[in-house]
Amino acid sequence: MAFRKPPDGGWGWVIVVVSFFTQFLCYGSPLAVGVLYLEWLDAFGEGKGKTAWVGSLANGIGLLASPVCSICVSSFGARPVAIFSGFMVAGGLMMSSFAPNIYFLYVSYGIVVGLGCGLLYTATVTITCQYFDKRRGLALGLISTGSSVGLFIYAALQRELIELYGLDGCLLIVGALSLNILACGSLMRPLESSSSPPPEKMFVDKVPDQYFVYHEKEKTIEENISILEKGYIDEKSVNNVPDCKQDSILNKNTLSSINVNEKDTYKKKVVEQTNFCKQLAKRKWQLYLTYWKETMVLFKNKVFSALFVAILLFDIGGFPPSLLMEDVARSANISEDDYYMPLISIIGIMTTVGKLVLGILADFKWVNTLYLYVTTLLMTGVALFAIPFAKSYLTLAMLSGILGFLTGNWSIFPYVTTKTVGIEKLTHAYGILMFFAGLGNSLGPPIVGWFYDWTQEYNTAFYFSGFCVLLGGFLLLLAALPCWNACTNQSSKLPPNTYSYKVASNA
Repeated sequence: MAFRKPPDGGWGWVIVVVSFFTQFLCYGSPLAVGVLYLEWLDAFGEGKGKTAWVGSLANGIGLLASPVCSICVSSFGARPVAIFSGFMVAGGLMMSSFAPNIYFLYVSYGIVVGLGCGLLYTATVTITCQYFDKRRGLALGLISTGSSVGLFIYAALQRELIELYGLDGCLLIVGALSLNILACGSLMRPLESSSSPPPEKMFVDKVPDQYFVYHEKEKTIEENISILEKGYIDEKSVNNVPDCKQDSILNKNTLSSINVNEKDTYKKKVVEQTNFCKQLAKRKWQLYLTYWKETMVLFKNKVFSALFVAILLFDIGGFPPSLLMEDVARSANISEDDYYMPLISIIGIMTTVGKLVLGILADFKWVNTLYLYVTTLLMTGVALFAIPFAKSYLTLAMLSGILGFLTGNWSIFPYVTTKTVGIEKLTHAYGILMFFAGLGNSLGPPIVGWFYDWTQEYNTAFYFSGFCVLLGGFLLLLAALPCWNACTNQSSKLPPNTYSYKVASNA
């Protein structure tokens, strides 16, 4: 189906507003899960590594399942997926209030809520891209801030709700708030196609030609039956003598001929359908082989291979602070009276600022986005190394702001990927990178938690996190040096794309 030209306005601005609030409502609680993490530690008495799996799954499962999310949106449309996912997010949050153990939370909060968020992100990005072309960057930038604003507000909101209604009441209320996603999803009106033929005609046009053969054969059978019946009636009217024996013989002959024709038609149907399935399976297999060949060509690019390692290590080391910073403050024996604002809220608001500032810098021609991204990685590693030395709320708040700002490098990651592999290979490469980013999101907090369970302090854990991010940054810097440009330019070109592979990234 060919969509008409994006209006770059009109109802598109309604789509931007509802997409902003959709990401605000769905990502607010998972990104601010650090507040709930403290309560789950006290409620279930499990280790920090085991408990951290809940938040890491909620934030990583959407990236890991991004190909599935894209297929769902492509097959059913953004509006139905958004409404269905709204029920998933709200239901998962409400079910989590009745969790008897940490394993129940893995499913209700980690998988159900996480998958719902992944579907909603894909739906909002897809429908926004349909409505905007010239202003697409602005529209996507506006809706991506919804998750960061949600992190800022939900961190304080969940803390207040826990004090007033307890952990279970907080999850029920937050789940009820998520039901507003249904109203937002209902406003995601699909962009009409440029030429939409009647549904009956569209359906007929999509039917392969061989299936009309079956219709003709069935029609032939019906005509034979009518001819036989007509001849029998004429013969009876001429003779004008009822003959029961002759009638039964003629009926038997008619039925036997019909059965033979039906059996032949059925056998031909089976053969043709079997051949059709074999051809379809062979074609799909060729597409998969082509996909893996193109993947191997991508990894021959040294910068892409380094970027793959960098994004994996960055999410393993850089994501845990947003989940564990509140527990770091509690472990440092910082009094709650010194809290002017939750540390997670500071991370959230500075992430919004970082996305905007880094996105603006990336638009300047004199700025090399790849080196800018490397700079954010190296600075993040240094900030992580500094966390063990922070013993007051003020220093932790400053480090939270720095880490939040640098985490805004998500806004320039598509630019970096495009510069590395080219616009024609962006979709393929971005899908691979986002999958491993989700893997890093899922593994990072549990690894840091296991370090704490092993050493009973966070110092070693954040030294490990800082080392991971610095290693990824240095590898990417080494691969991006100008001396490798000649090797990169000599990499073989990919064959023409014969498949469609869409993904979405987390904001």
